[in-house]
Amino acid sequence: MESVPTSRVIRVAIDVPVFRLFDYLIDPDEPDPVGLRVRVPFGKKVVTGVVMECIPSSEFPEELLKSPIRICRDIPPLNEDLLALFFFCSRYYHHPIGQVVLNALPSWLKSDRDLVPMRNRSYALTESGMIARLTGKNLLELREHLLQAGFLDEAAIRKTFPAATLSRMKERGFVTEVELPFSISKAPELGPEQSQAVLSILGNPDGYRPWLLHGITGSGKSEVYLRTMERVLKEGSQVLFLVPEIGLTPMLENLIRSRFPFTPLVSLHSGLADGERMQCWLQAQAGIARIVLGTRLAAFVPLANPGLIIVDEEHDPSFKQQEGLRYSARDLAIFRAKQLSIPIILGSATPSLESYHKAKTGRYGYLAMKSRAARDALLPSIRLVDLRRYSTPHGISSPLAEAISARLDRQEQSLLFVNRRGYSPALICSGCTWSPTCGRCSARLVLHLRERKLRCHYCGHTEDLVQSCPSCGNIDLKPVGHGTQRIEQTLSGLFPEARILRIDRDNLLRKSSFQDMLKIIDRGEVDILVGTQILAKGHNFPNLTLVGILQADSSLYSCDFRASERLFSLLTQVSGRAGRATLPGEVLIQTEFPDHPLFTSLIQHDYDAMANLLLSEREAGGFPPFSHQALIRAESPSVDHAHRFLRKVEKSARSLAQGVTVFEPVSAFLPRMNSMERMQILLQSQSRKSLQNMLDLLIPSIAPDRSVRWHIDVDPLEF
Repeated sequence: MESVPTSRVIRVAIDVPVFRLFDYLIDPDEPDPVGLRVRVPFGKKVVTGVVMECIPSSEFPEELLKSPIRICRDIPPLNEDLLALFFFCSRYYHHPIGQVVLNALPSWLKSDRDLVPMRNRSYALTESGMIARLTGKNLLELREHLLQAGFLDEAAIRKTFPAATLSRMKERGFVTEVELPFSISKAPELGPEQSQAVLSILGNPDGYRPWLLHGITGSGKSEVYLRTMERVLKEGSQVLFLVPEIGLTPMLENLIRSRFPFTPLVSLHSGLADGERMQCWLQAQAGIARIVLGTRLAAFVPLANPGLIIVDEEHDPSFKQQEGLRYSARDLAIFRAKQLSIPIILGSATPSLESYHKAKTGRYGYLAMKSRAARDALLPSIRLVDLRRYSTPHGISSPLAEAISARLDRQEQSLLFVNRRGYSPALICSGCTWSPTCGRCSARLVLHLRERKLRCHYCGHTEDLVQSCPSCGNIDLKPVGHGTQRIEQTLSGLFPEARILRIDRDNLLRKSSFQDMLKIIDRGEVDILVGTQILAKGHNFPNLTLVGILQADSSLYSCDFRASERLFSLLTQVSGRAGRATLPGEVLIQTEFPDHPLFTSLIQHDYDAMANLLLSEREAGGFPPFSHQALIRAESPSVDHAHRFLRKVEKSARSLAQGVTVFEPVSAFLPRMNSMERMQILLQSQSRKSLQNMLDLLIPSIAPDRSVRWHIDVDPLEF
């Protein structure tokens, strides 16, 4: 007679930097725990993990295995698709599986507290609730909200009011549970290019299909998103909508809510408190949230019934995480769409060259929209201001100053784009050329004159403004270059009556600062905007007709092979803020290199010409998308330790290299940051499979070194 097993083995992901799962014993009668959280003994501690697999037996002796202290069944398990995504992410980016899983989950799931599963309940006022005499601010406000909206879902109520408010209304019979209808607000008429894009996406018979939606700024990409979302939502499925930055979520949330007023929507981003993020996550997992809008971390959100993924501004480098697990949310979204057999839309006015190349070679569907959606709205005219002819003693040339003056006379708005915050990028002694540098980074300190501080924009180190040169004693210290604060000061002198608003990270200290500023702009209470790239994309200012771009030359001759692509994208996005409504727009770019081909393509609004030129250069040089790369970076207080460590890695890599080029160790672009010396090795191959196979063998062979921190970056964007 066969013996009945007395236990079975679960494999648990735990948040430790180890490339493996950990085995624990459970009772054979225990219901399947895969995807559930468990509290397990780990060393001398009790930690939270996630059950990834259930296997008959372990490679370790059974008497050495421990059992979980608790299997948490308070919420549904993570589904197989999400677990498969975690496994793929760990393998592809060569990051410990436990850290991938636990860091993708809300922090509340790592605690020992019980959670309440979400239900999709909505409430409306009863007749008695409409006429009852209520006391208390929250009760009165909730009734007012319900009177205006007709009904609200429970999640929206709890987001605004304490839980006791709804409970008291239910206890007194003032609200009743109702079924929310699916409703769509009136949509604008589609243009021919928009109609073709929507028909192509919705008419595709296959489930999985990546679509590159290449639409110029103002072409109406958002309306294409909304029309495709409409059918998916009517079918009862969910939509995952990814954006690159937190600043874009409120605007898109308002747009989506106005189109689908009774469709539950949640936003997931770093600005949420832990409790808020947990509730949004639970609503997505339960299928209550039909639309999930979020930044890159939302790529890992569980979905009950996914039907469509949208990645807006797909080219944006913010989709790539630069710390810890260095993943690309855009690429994970594409993997996820394929895994789920659903369409994915990648939208951009300036697609990444990788996506553009895949579209042109047939791997992605290609949808081009080259006209602005608003009637009579044209692309702005772009004019170059040759700085070899015009001086800029205060950062603003005379043609640009005249253009601003003309807008002030016509009561139109202007935007000056300066991608440097602070007053001046450097402070230099006129006597000996001494300049203050950060003691922890190989970077100059930036002058913030209003606060009378010198700051490092890499590590955050701050020093008081010096009164004289510590090297020669000279008191003539001159600011060199122009940041947003200095341009704001210059504009105040040139146009004393103008209402000027500066928008950069230094000016956005409160959580609601940015949204408050956008409202001021929309109300026409600002004449001139001065801002960094936070204003470059996604915002629609109907009365803004002039964009002035300062310091456009900084990336033209960079050692980074992606610099021209990023500059063209940034300038196109900034230029697209002008003339988005019926008023004609104009863009003035100050440059010392007016004959550069990048500016020629920009003036002609010809992304294709620029993209094809850059792709030919990439192909000749063997750079992505014609090759695949990985960086191994090392950091140490001693550059010798970092160099010695990478020499060992290089030796191991060369012994394993088959179809992979191994470059010698070099200093990083910023050699020193936060008192750590930084070096790196580049691995490159024309075959993604060859590169991954080599990394599979190389990473386990790297011996630990206590004097060095190291990490790997697959498909790096920063060097």
